[in-house]
Amino acid sequence: MMLNPLANPKGLKLLCELCQKPAFIQCTQCRVTYYCGVEHQKADWLGIHEKICLSLIPLRQTVSFLPSEEERQKRENELFLQKCHMIDLTRTTGQKLLFEGKHEQAVPAAMQSLRFAIDVHGLTSIELVPSYLILGEASIGLGRLSQAEEYLAQAQWTVLKTPECTNAIKSKLYRNLGLLYAAKADYEESLRQLADDIYHASEEFGTDDIRTSGGYFHMANVFFRQGKMEIADSLYRQVTDIWYNHLQRIVLSRTRTPETPKGVGPGAVETLFEEEDSLDEAQEAEAIQVLNSIYDIRENQSNRKSQDLAIVCHALGMLYFVLQDISRAKEFGRKAVVASDGSPDDNFSRTIIEFMKVCERVK
Repeated sequence: MMLNPLANPKGLKLLCELCQKPAFIQCTQCRVTYYCGVEHQKADWLGIHEKICLSLIPLRQTVSFLPSEEERQKRENELFLQKCHMIDLTRTTGQKLLFEGKHEQAVPAAMQSLRFAIDVHGLTSIELVPSYLILGEASIGLGRLSQAEEYLAQAQWTVLKTPECTNAIKSKLYRNLGLLYAAKADYEESLRQLADDIYHASEEFGTDDIRTSGGYFHMANVFFRQGKMEIADSLYRQVTDIWYNHLQRIVLSRTRTPETPKGVGPGAVETLFEEEDSLDEAQEAEAIQVLNSIYDIRENQSNRKSQDLAIVCHALGMLYFVLQDISRAKEFGRKAVVASDGSPDDNFSRTIIEFMKVCERVK
């Protein structure tokens, strides 16, 4: 990140990337992004600009002349695809930063995603809602509840006027509303909103999908705050099981032995595996946040069940294996072995031992 103080020519209006006030600093790498001061340049760099700096050049530079209609159409199509990619990248980055608890840094990523979504889909499209939700959740995390209400009201209005809105988007909206009411300590309303989140996520993805598990997790947190530990424990157990099964599929997919091709020579037919399950950056951050939170709760419970602790330790071991952090994978694998000692479920204990053997084979 470099500074380039500007002396703006008369009549030229350059605006800050974050606050839209007059800009006096230019990014010297892309030369198409401007800031009102060093503070906003640094905030944007940490939040998203480092990832998209050079990608902004073709999107913001004006091509003065294209010789044919065919070339103009080709450029428009290329720009459209690039903008769609930027929407996905900035949203995933914003969501990842939220799961990491970096609410301030998530704001620039969400603002960029909103700008690109407006450019591609227009001001009133349902496609803008995910960006509003990231901004809303970031505001909740920063304690700016009035601002969060504004973003979520805009998202809710757009959802209500869009009959074809998907259950996936409705789920995210209700989850954010649940978080907002939880921040206000209105736990009854928070639970109602989170119940709607779980319903719509289940309709879209199924009850045992990681994209549904977030609703269970936040609902468990509300019950935990109310001191209703029996209900909270049950929900934490459900969240752990969902992530455990998903991570186990990924580990098995990455460690199984390829089948021998049928036949010999160039005409041999290979048996293809199904596409490997995977996690995007936001899902990786969510898994780290959720499973470590549940682990901390299990570790500090005086009346904890050893099986609950063993499962979350094994899940964390598999997560860090997927993230290629083998030392942490082994660390949680060993904790799972200790916690499962004396478990009546021999199959579970053998599964942990087999996982440890896999970790030992990784260089």
